Amino acid sequence: MPTPITFTNNMELGDLGQAQRWLDAGLPPDFMGSRVGSGLMIGAWEGNFELMRLFLANGADINLLNDNGESALVLAAWRGKLDVVKWLLERGARINAPQRQWSALHYAVFSGHAELADYLIENGADIDAKSTNGSSVLMMAIYEGRESLARKLIEKGADRSPRNDWGDGALEWAMRFNHLNVARMLTNPEEFNIAVSQPKEKWGEPKRSLRTSKELDTLVSMREKLVERGMSTETIDRRIAAERVRIVRSELDRQAAPARAATLEVTASRKTPQQQSTQLIYDDKGKAVGFKAPPATYFGTPKMPPKGNVKNY
Repeated sequence: MPTPITFTNNMELGDLGQAQRWLDAGLPPDFMGSRVGSGLMIGAWEGNFELMRLFLANGADINLLNDNGESALVLAAWRGKLDVVKWLLERGARINAPQRQWSALHYAVFSGHAELADYLIENGADIDAKSTNGSSVLMMAIYEGRESLARKLIEKGADRSPRNDWGDGALEWAMRFNHLNVARMLTNPEEFNIAVSQPKEKWGEPKRSLRTSKELDTLVSMREKLVERGMSTETIDRRIAAERVRIVRSELDRQAAPARAATLEVTASRKTPQQQSTQLIYDDKGKAVGFKAPPATYFGTPKMPPKGNVKNY
């Protein structure tokens, strides 16, 4: 049986013979590789219909999700492979992702594949789908400056009000990234004038997607060497695209932990000066929610309150 790395390398190269031998020897049809996912997912990513047919015929789950919550359909949408998307939908792929997951329409809009996005919408894709962090499809169009796609979503009735887990909404992103034409579409003239009169700091610092990573820097350097030598960059371009997906996902899926006020309550008794109990009280919404720690030995003689036997700090 292959290792996940060996499996991925062979499937990305389209080695159907090796795939068939592994399957005949008992390889699970949904075996996950080190990148992208299963054989069916790799086929969708690469646009390899023969590879997809092989794994589907051997029982692969067409709606299986990889570790990033991506199905074969979602991966094909990211690559802009409309023919693959149609093929998968004809064979039972779900057009909409589970709740709070990245959908095919998210990826198509985010990457600017207008024709593919149109096809998905016409075939029932949810234009108000929410990603893992609560970002809407419209927000993703705005994030990447896809003005025509944002306009189309608004014209089709996309909800403009959702906010993600950071508290950002469509208008915040339009203003933050200086997409003023989109901001006009999202608001009425009065609201737009109020928005543009606000200081830039109100909308937050613009952070671009497709940031770098050590892996991406290495891949880009390798690509430059290939270009210098006049060699094909097709394979490494796929690797670069996959790494950019990972970077974007990690950036957008990041969730800040909410700050919570806390009070430490210490209780001690004159009768048992070597013992004390503590209680940490969190205040999320103005009401205390307690977590009580077990009694602990007090190191040293405690200073007792002058009156009574309990003091709260």
